[in-house]
Amino acid sequence: MTDFQDNARAAAAEMHKVFPPTPLQRNAFLSELYATEIYLKREDLSPVRSYKNRGAFNAMGKAIAKGANRFVCASAGNHAQGVALACHHYGVKGRIYMPVTTPQQKIEKTAVFGRTNIEIILEGDYFDETLAAAQAYAASDNAVMLAPFDDADVIQGQASVGIEIEVQLNGVPDLLICPVGGGGLSSGLKSYFGPTLDLRLVEPNGGRSLHAALENGALVTLPHVDNFVDGAAVARIGEANWAVLKDQPIEKVYGVEEDRLCATITQLLNIEGIVLEPAGALSIDLLKDLSDDIRGKRVVCIVSGGNFDFERLPDVKERALRYSGLKKYYILRMPQRPGALREFLNLLGPNDDIARFEYLKKSARNFGSVLLGIESTTAEGFPALEEKIISRGFSFQDITNDEILAQFLI
Repeated sequence: MTDFQDNARAAAAEMHKVFPPTPLQRNAFLSELYATEIYLKREDLSPVRSYKNRGAFNAMGKAIAKGANRFVCASAGNHAQGVALACHHYGVKGRIYMPVTTPQQKIEKTAVFGRTNIEIILEGDYFDETLAAAQAYAASDNAVMLAPFDDADVIQGQASVGIEIEVQLNGVPDLLICPVGGGGLSSGLKSYFGPTLDLRLVEPNGGRSLHAALENGALVTLPHVDNFVDGAAVARIGEANWAVLKDQPIEKVYGVEEDRLCATITQLLNIEGIVLEPAGALSIDLLKDLSDDIRGKRVVCIVSGGNFDFERLPDVKERALRYSGLKKYYILRMPQRPGALREFLNLLGPNDDIARFEYLKKSARNFGSVLLGIESTTAEGFPALEEKIISRGFSFQDITNDEILAQFLI
């Protein structure tokens, strides 16, 4: 057994005095769907509904043992809640910096975990400004800055997820799927299990910083990140994390499309009643790309978090429907004559439902432009509908996947 494994086991034992292991559950629906044994490591059922309390708890405990009693972090999400919970447990003071744009729900939840032990400071429109404010406070007030992933003690704490899996499964899985953001959880698992485990890592397509680093052979800062998967969309892998993950085979680091991820989120919510944040659904979504690799194997998916803001649900549903081909948007050119609208409506089938109908231009004498959204129970009906529209002399433009137009019109 390595020193890392010994230390990680000791850290896990300390954690379990405060909060219990999260469940490892065989999921019957996914196991039947993929003809294999699928287990979900339910980090969404932790005290803060993510694994982030583990690294924060371990790093804070180590710092307190060295004499620290004041802490600071910058986070708008799960790391903030993990730090807040650790501050309350240890009875130390903490300052948590959040961007001004942080949803009130996340602010209130962090405050509940930290109670009177923390102070929440809203500063900066962007995270870089928030981080700079937290770092300035750490330097001026001699507070310990708790990093969300780029820290050896945080990595060690996150490895406790793997320790629990090994105990609960009575062995090592044949294949382990883990989401990647900054690399704290993935580097902890890789350090604990070593090179013999078949570890598959998954990032959102809008933030593939690990894949970019592996392609480049060195750390890369992505010029742009799509923040939809806010728990895993990171522009740059941490240095300590990269030291562990740089040997990961690039063919075992995957990316998934954000819209497809929305379909997985809604599927798990509707069928299993499991509420997942986008990052928490990454490992389950990747199963769609691994059907040949996983057949007949014992597979564990890390469900990394369930801090889902239900105000985002309409957007998630919208993206899922569009990805699945069950909803399309058109700009329809409609003749400005009596009966034209009735004629168009008669073209719709029994499974077609108008979800959006809005005139975009009313001044033209002969034609008007209409923004049209149609939902259907099957994707197969849209080609036939489009043929009927053309055959009746209407013209249209499909803007469903036009990002620019969708941003302004949909």
